[in-house]
Amino acid sequence: MASIELKGVEKWFGEVQVIKGVDLAIEEGEFVIFVGPSGCGKSTLLRMIAGLEGTSRGQIMVGGRDATAEPPSKRGLAMVFQSYALYPHMSVAENMGFSLKAAGVKPDERARQVAEAARVLRLEEYLDRRPRDLSGGQRQRVAIGRSIVRDPTAFLFDEPLSNLDAALRVEMRYEIAKLHQTLKSTMIYVTHDQIEAMTLADRIVVLEAGRIAQVGTPKELYEHPANLFVAQFIGSPKMNVMPCRTAGGEWRIEGGRGGAYPGARDAVTLGIRPEHIALLPEGEGACDGTVDLLEYLGADTYVIVDCGGEVGRITLRVIGGTDLRPGQRVGLGFDAERLHFFDAEGQAAR
Repeated sequence: MASIELKGVEKWFGEVQVIKGVDLAIEEGEFVIFVGPSGCGKSTLLRMIAGLEGTSRGQIMVGGRDATAEPPSKRGLAMVFQSYALYPHMSVAENMGFSLKAAGVKPDERARQVAEAARVLRLEEYLDRRPRDLSGGQRQRVAIGRSIVRDPTAFLFDEPLSNLDAALRVEMRYEIAKLHQTLKSTMIYVTHDQIEAMTLADRIVVLEAGRIAQVGTPKELYEHPANLFVAQFIGSPKMNVMPCRTAGGEWRIEGGRGGAYPGARDAVTLGIRPEHIALLPEGEGACDGTVDLLEYLGADTYVIVDCGGEVGRITLRVIGGTDLRPGQRVGLGFDAERLHFFDAEGQAAR
């Protein structure tokens, strides 16, 4: 295991800056996930840590030493890519042990390390098979096993589940979570899928346009977003936001009602998550609207209500089913303890 620290890290491609002064400390054994929209720089940052991309400015520390100028082979890190990149003519055992063979490890020791990695990943019965005889999830486990046998100081995952279908992604999330529990290794994982981030990470790093928007546990980011970007990026369905006015210790939305405002400075945007909205009779609650669409998912139903004007469409979550129908008028009650307010710069107004 090793700690990894980024100090003022920047990356330029010609005159275009894609990583803009990132400072981040990752502790030994921590599972940290980089998440953000396409083009935010998360994969570039991971490749810089791996040494596959050069660092324009700043330092990358691995295990307390400056690894900024070191080649990938000297950093002691193992990277798992979106593509499995397995040798089709080799067996699973040969694929997993190839790097050890290239390093001159003796056959008996190589076989022992491959067998141990196969045990951890439940691949023992597949060691003699070729990649073409495996499912997508099994191939990804082989790719991970190829990294495990090297006994790296940290694992770097670059969107490893993107090529899998929904059922296999769920299975592999479990496999990776159990792997971290077993190995207790430092892991850095890149994804655009916030469900992966919320379910796997000890801490999430939300990136926006090459900068860190917020770092925190999944619970911290969900319940206390530092800005409007994080508030709407974390959570599915995303947080409802609407313009508001605050004055005299109260908040109010256009065409609706308000309540007590707890912030110390003025806010211009109010946010509330779908599960913190209650259905009420028309004329009660914060605002009224017309049921526009119902999305039944079994355990939950998402109700999309058109409130018109600046408020627009609001999504709320109902447990189980509902007797509502499109076109029906309803009132929406906001949980006063779960409101989020943001100032004119999009920062949390607390």
